[in-house]
Amino acid sequence: MFKEYEVWFVTGAQLLYGGDAVKAVDAHSNEMVEGLNRSGRLPVKVVYKGTVNSSKEVTATFKAANSDGKCIGVITWMHTFSPAKMWIHGLQELRKPLCHFHTQFNKEIPWETMDMDFMNLNQSAHGDREFGHIVARMHKPRKLVVGHWQDAAAQDRIAVWMRVAAAWADAQDMLIIRFGDQMNNVAVTDGDKVDAEIKLGYHVDYCPIAILAAYQNDVTEADIDRLVETYGKEYAVAPDDWKNAHFVGQVRNAARTEIALRRLLNDKGAKAFTTNFDDLEGIDQLPGLASQRLMAEGYGFGAEGDWKTAALYRTMWFMGQGLPNGCSFLEDYTLNFDGEKSAILQAHMLEVCPLIAAQQPRLEVHPLGIGGKNDPARLVFTSKEGEGVAATIVDVGDRFRMIVNKVDCIKSKSLPKLPVASALWIPRPNFEVGAGAWILAGGTHHSSFSYDLTTEYLEDYAEIAGIELLVIDEDTTLSGFKKELRTNDVYYKIMGN
Repeated sequence: MFKEYEVWFVTGAQLLYGGDAVKAVDAHSNEMVEGLNRSGRLPVKVVYKGTVNSSKEVTATFKAANSDGKCIGVITWMHTFSPAKMWIHGLQELRKPLCHFHTQFNKEIPWETMDMDFMNLNQSAHGDREFGHIVARMHKPRKLVVGHWQDAAAQDRIAVWMRVAAAWADAQDMLIIRFGDQMNNVAVTDGDKVDAEIKLGYHVDYCPIAILAAYQNDVTEADIDRLVETYGKEYAVAPDDWKNAHFVGQVRNAARTEIALRRLLNDKGAKAFTTNFDDLEGIDQLPGLASQRLMAEGYGFGAEGDWKTAALYRTMWFMGQGLPNGCSFLEDYTLNFDGEKSAILQAHMLEVCPLIAAQQPRLEVHPLGIGGKNDPARLVFTSKEGEGVAATIVDVGDRFRMIVNKVDCIKSKSLPKLPVASALWIPRPNFEVGAGAWILAGGTHHSSFSYDLTTEYLEDYAEIAGIELLVIDEDTTLSGFKKELRTNDVYYKIMGN
């Protein structure tokens, strides 16, 4: 999906140094852009959009970026000294994510040959500070990357921003379908949907479960046969289960719902959805298997009407496309107190994405003691071991707050009487501080989890969205975290949402 996007590269200069200097700036910029694209480290193509030398040129370029559907963001670089006043009107217009790249064409100073002409031309050390000043004065959100354009570390930081900018573009037309409402009286998974559309871009619509039930009527037995065959190829199934009429019948019913749900989401152009076990009239079983498989395809999902987590999962999945380890919707289920290894079991009734599985998932059918429906099919597995991030977005009344916790997934013991997918993690810096900080911040019991993303991705996302960000990691202390919460409250009261 990244291939349909591009990032514009705009170089800042001025006409003070003459026409030859402008030609040199343009040649250097072209070489840099070609080199960035050849590096193989950037997921989105960089397109050079020329050197801007005046306020009119800046404004015209940024207006064009706003109206170009392929452009997901702009990288700016000051080759020479570029007076910041000429950027004001363009920055006022720019509505796409901004990355300021503090670099220069040459890697080292040519000590023996450098003269005044060279110094006048190569003034990134000067020009980028001038540009940085006006961006800071205008309180314009941006990603700042510092480093030489040929260095892998700098390219990797641009790649992170590109993935986030692409996910932001994807969210601007995200439709989230809700089957049912919030689970009764639950507060943390709800929020202001109007403000979410204004601030975050996505739209939330209710869809009667009866429409999904009607879609099921158009699913043929041949459709079901093909999907069940796929299940048999992709998942482990006990040999005797295929001889069990109840197992086969429930798997086929799950397949019918999956086919219907995918068609409905596709027809509506929805990128995410939520379910609620209290609202399943006309559906044979809680659509757990369908939710698991659709998450693996990139559809956002939230349980019990949690539309914010559904949207965030889609966004985090989008950022992580092509990365190897996967992501999932998860819920804090129960605690395991074990001293320094105290951990939180992450699971749900059924809906955990198989992208995070440590082994081939098992397809099983078991009763579910909630919802009052027939025995649902589900994929059963435990997650991989390794480092990851859990994130949530909550509505705290006057603003949206993103909370991010670095976690370490550890090996879990078997759960023979709880046949669900699960993960077991220790929040950083440890259970007491990590769980405590999450609760102090008002975090939900649901989260969107990724092995591939780091806090940098989510920091970039919060910067683009203009929402509050709280990170809980190995450096967090509860006393410091409480101070950050209080400071943020003052800041947002003064600055507004």
